[in-house]
Amino acid sequence: MADTLIRCGWRGMAGDPLYEAYHDTEWGVPEYDSRALWEKLVLDGFQAGLAWITILRKRDAFRAAFDNFDPGKVAAYGEADRARLMADAGIVRSNAKIDAAINSARIYLAMRDAGEDFSDFCWSFTGGKPLQNRWDDVGQVPAKTALAEEVAAALKARGFKFVGPVIVYAWMQATGIVNDHLTGCFRHDAVKAERRELVR
Repeated sequence: MADTLIRCGWRGMAGDPLYEAYHDTEWGVPEYDSRALWEKLVLDGFQAGLAWITILRKRDAFRAAFDNFDPGKVAAYGEADRARLMADAGIVRSNAKIDAAINSARIYLAMRDAGEDFSDFCWSFTGGKPLQNRWDDVGQVPAKTALAEEVAAALKARGFKFVGPVIVYAWMQATGIVNDHLTGCFRHDAVKAERRELVR
């Protein structure tokens, strides 16, 4: 059965069980949980300059290193934690990206304390509904869009880093804010059916 599935034509995915499972069960599914949205934004920031599969293979190590991406714990990290993370060969060791992750946890908490829910913020750009694209070929899928530039600017205005429009668009695709599964992919219609209204 699995061998007959038609998937998006991502380079390097065919035959990679981890990559295929990510595509088949997670990528593009609308995510409304604030903490999960933040975790994925942080991981996409770590991806900058790298292939996503690199981050995917290290995701469990990232979760262990960053206290399961608990914003309260990450926001409290100090110099000892920074040193610990820079010594952790299981993750991407970059001072700038580690600092950005810690700072983003602090911003996340500041938004929450000010009454601004991170999920509401993320989904406000699409009115709480996933955008449904209809690409027939992987070559048609853009690296960024005008909306991604708008979201990136809003994130930067709040102090987030490693949130350029290309990174942000990859994050929007991953979290289902945009459905960019190809029309011929078996996940396109299934993901489209998983949308829901944003309810407060």
